[in-house]
Amino acid sequence: MAGRPQRYLKTSDEGGAALKAALERFAIEAGFVKMGVCRPDAIPDAAERLRAFVEADHHGQMGWMAERMAWRGDPTALWPEARSVVMLAESYTPAHDPLDDVGLKDRGAVSVYAQGRDYHDVVKKRLKRVGRWLLDRAGAGAEIKVFVDTAPVMEKPLAQAAGLGWQGKHTNLLGRDLGNWVFLGAIFTTIALPPDAPEAEHCGSCRKCLDVCPTDAFPAPFRLDARRCISYLTIEHRGPVDLDLRAGLGNRIYGCDDCLAVCPWNKFATAARDMRLATQPGRRAPELAALARLDDAGFRAMFAGSPIKRIGRDRLVRNVCYAIGNSGLPELAKHVAPLTQDGDPAVADAARWARLRLA
Repeated sequence: MAGRPQRYLKTSDEGGAALKAALERFAIEAGFVKMGVCRPDAIPDAAERLRAFVEADHHGQMGWMAERMAWRGDPTALWPEARSVVMLAESYTPAHDPLDDVGLKDRGAVSVYAQGRDYHDVVKKRLKRVGRWLLDRAGAGAEIKVFVDTAPVMEKPLAQAAGLGWQGKHTNLLGRDLGNWVFLGAIFTTIALPPDAPEAEHCGSCRKCLDVCPTDAFPAPFRLDARRCISYLTIEHRGPVDLDLRAGLGNRIYGCDDCLAVCPWNKFATAARDMRLATQPGRRAPELAALARLDDAGFRAMFAGSPIKRIGRDRLVRNVCYAIGNSGLPELAKHVAPLTQDGDPAVADAARWARLRLA
């Protein structure tokens, strides 16, 4: 009948393949740049790698990684009824070189992904749209669950198992036809879809991502010590940052893209397709002096709809103080002077450190 969605038999190999092919076409039309499928049990080594990471205390203050380790390390435990995991990649490749913003003395460097709209909202809405399409065509009884970086799901190993790319030496996902500027989303489903072949690692002898890290956060290739990672320190870490790491932060006030920006595979990076993820006015390299004056209301107004809002005013201003201390510009000292008496102890400590550095 005209106007009714075509339905597929998910119980047969032929029906599953047809449904998967149609799903991939729709996902690309909806805005994703690549799709792959794996079984929920496709990452048997993930649990042991996660356990070693946590036992080495490399997760720092991210206690949620240890609290849900059983689910995170084994997708079959997260939802035993799931038969397939559909992994989708969304590109946010920048139009500029992020390293151009590193070292600007009077401005803060912001990670590319935080210069646009909050990707959680953008990607999840698109995921739900693709998921609804799948349910409409799969028939009665099919179920899905969608995840975007907010649940105990190891998206990167699953994406490698689904053939999207591989985890590079910087531990981020990259692909020969994607680069490494991608967000990942997962659709767990009770529908049996044909799995894709996993992707192999293609880093070779390259170690650019390891050598560029300002704080030596990689104890070995393919291993990250989050306690030294600038993204972790500026976003996840509560309280003062260790003294021996503060200079390495430079002017980075939210995240760090150094290891991503130097990856040679980015010459094949797929262009971003959703303008909501593009850099918005005022989000790239904002002035440190203006940020230092932010109160809570000003912070919320400035970063409404941005991923930056989740760290709160105090943590951002703490980072701004470190950046001012690293600026080498004595004229910025007047902007941190009032913050030495800030109500947040970490901000006050960072402001005092900055004043001493500039003196």
